[in-house]
Amino acid sequence: MTISEVSVKFDISQDTLRYYERIGLIPPVNRNKSGIRDYKEEDCKWIEFIKCMRGAGLPIEALIEYVNLFQKGDETIEARKELLNEQRKKLIAKIEDMKKTLERLNYKIARYEKIVIEKEKK
Repeated sequence: MTISEVSVKFDISQDTLRYYERIGLIPPVNRNKSGIRDYKEEDCKWIEFIKCMRGAGLPIEALIEYVNLFQKGDETIEARKELLNEQRKKLIAKIEDMKKTLERLNYKIARYEKIVIEKEKK
C-alpha cells in the first residue's frame, strides 16, 4: 500500500505516518525501487496498534521503547510485558479519574435540567 492509501485507511495524515517512522514509533517501512514507501500488512498492524495506544493516551516515549524492545527480539519479552503492565496501570487510573469526572458532569447536568423543569412549571 502507498502512504496515501494507509493515510486514508487509518485516518492519519501522511506527515504523521512519516513522523512515526522517523522517531521509531513504527518500524522502518520498506520502499519500492522508486524509493516510495510500500506498506505491508505487518506495517499496518503496527500503525493500528500505535493508533489504538495513542488514542488511549499512552505516551509516545513508552511506545517507542516498546517498539525498540520488540525489534531486539524474544529476549525482551519480559521487559515488553512489564512496560505494557505499567501502562495498563496508568490507563486504569486515568479511566477511574474520567469516571469521577463523568459522574460530576452527570450531576451538574441533572441539576440544570431540574432548574429548567422548575422554571417551565412556573
